[in-house]
Amino acid sequence: MGYVTSLFARKVVAAAGGGIDAAAMLASVGIDPDAPWGPGQMIPAECYYDMLERIAEQIDATDLPVRTGASMRLDEYGALGLAFKAATTLGASYARVERYARLWTSVVEYELRPAAGGTLVILHRAGERRLGMRLSNEATLVSAVAIARQVCPVPLAPVEVMLRHPAPRRIAAHEDWFGCPVRFGADLDAILYADETLARPNVLGDEGISHYLTTHLDAELSELTRAPALVTQAQALIAQALSEGTPKMAEIARGLGLSARSFHRRLSEHGMSFQGLTEETRRDLAEGLLRDESHSLAEIAFLTGFSEQSAFTRAFKRWVGTTPATYRKDMVRR
Repeated sequence: MGYVTSLFARKVVAAAGGGIDAAAMLASVGIDPDAPWGPGQMIPAECYYDMLERIAEQIDATDLPVRTGASMRLDEYGALGLAFKAATTLGASYARVERYARLWTSVVEYELRPAAGGTLVILHRAGERRLGMRLSNEATLVSAVAIARQVCPVPLAPVEVMLRHPAPRRIAAHEDWFGCPVRFGADLDAILYADETLARPNVLGDEGISHYLTTHLDAELSELTRAPALVTQAQALIAQALSEGTPKMAEIARGLGLSARSFHRRLSEHGMSFQGLTEETRRDLAEGLLRDESHSLAEIAFLTGFSEQSAFTRAFKRWVGTTPATYRKDMVRR
């Protein structure tokens, strides 16, 4: 099952305005409407498309993708947004998106491809061209231009924008916003830029900062291949909460912007339980703390959620077959 960041869902609901019940719409895809916005929370792509189609049943959604995409801000993209901003040219910024988009979605890939008249920024998304996907593709291309305009020192317009699906009832808002022709029924979902546009320096480009951020993103990308984003985010929250005792699933779910039911379902989809994830986090945290000799065994017991050191010792021996003290000594010898 593919996932997209919940930020897209929140943005489209905000752009839809008062014509829909925003709280109910977000809750329908497992997002707590009262929780803080966070790009790290992911939702199933099919649920996102369903939500877009329900919105289109309640309001005229012809111009909705333009309003949604135009509202995206680089600062909302976390480290990826900062890396886009710090790249030295717009072409380098889009190269970041091409490489790191998986941190935001598992259903979209980007490609930079030389073409007649410039370079194409291509959006690849497999699946049925249902209405929800069509609206999502339009909003995605709008957002790709919106963030480019936030780093460009002069007014920016593509040469052409292409979309594979048929045109909606009207496209004036699309062409007005892009500032160029928008061709529906094309062979690609893509933006064509003049090469001189992509070679233009960004207003806040910085090679040193860019290198630092891409190193961070490479680490995130590597982590993504080992564990789903939801799992790593949940583990971080569990680790923070352990010093106050055994974390409760509802509290961790709330920190992720999910209901307890949605969190349970999402873990089940990855073959995990909350109890098992908590135990795994406790063990990983304990092993890491034992490698740092500045923490006493009593402190580590407390930081991993045990009320007594003896309980921690029994649990650790069950996990790795040796006591915490012996484990620490073995680590020092290595």
